[in-house]
Amino acid sequence: MNVFLHDPLFGLAITVGAYAVARGIHSRLPWLHPILSSSAIILVLLALLRFPIKEFQGEVELLTALLGPATVALGVPIYKHRRLIRERLAAVLLSVLAGSVTGIVSAGLLVYAARGSHEVLLSILPKSVSSPIGIEISRQLGGNPELSVMFSVVTGVLGGVLGPAFLYKAGLRDPVSLGLAMGGAAHGFGTARSLQESETAGSFSALAMGLTGIVTSLLFVPIYFWLG
Repeated sequence: MNVFLHDPLFGLAITVGAYAVARGIHSRLPWLHPILSSSAIILVLLALLRFPIKEFQGEVELLTALLGPATVALGVPIYKHRRLIRERLAAVLLSVLAGSVTGIVSAGLLVYAARGSHEVLLSILPKSVSSPIGIEISRQLGGNPELSVMFSVVTGVLGGVLGPAFLYKAGLRDPVSLGLAMGGAAHGFGTARSLQESETAGSFSALAMGLTGIVTSLLFVPIYFWLG
């Protein structure tokens, strides 16, 4: 066992294995997102084996490096639906702006209601953008980047798991609207879930995710001078 634990592929193996198990669980429990269950499985295994988190992070750097190409690949469905995007461009821009403002304001109100600290406030404000962008925004504001990653992941997972059901119950059926809502609120997790609904929803979700990152970053310029 000790030999296996010190194998440089150990972290990669349990990550892939945990996700495979999580996909099997998801087929039986569709409401349980594979990212959520696989993360729980990995954390339990690391705790039971007393395996250092930092060492595990180093062993899965290959998967982390693949996030870049995977994100760029989202440009393919966007390109395929470029004509529809041009037709709905005004709605796209308005939706992204409204979603970005709502994401920031809702985060602030949540911290205010919970009487959270100033550091928590600065860390949670960029919760609706992807982790790399959220980390930089948090760092510039003076927040805690690690907290920002946690808030971003929790927001994404909850949006990916609960978002479609909520939107369907609200009467939203248009794949363009669904994609914009998911990508703008739950970034990568929402986009992955939208792609399961349809390619159109996934395309607009990927577009919303990218534009939300840009718009949110711009909105934080005045916030930086106000709260910084």
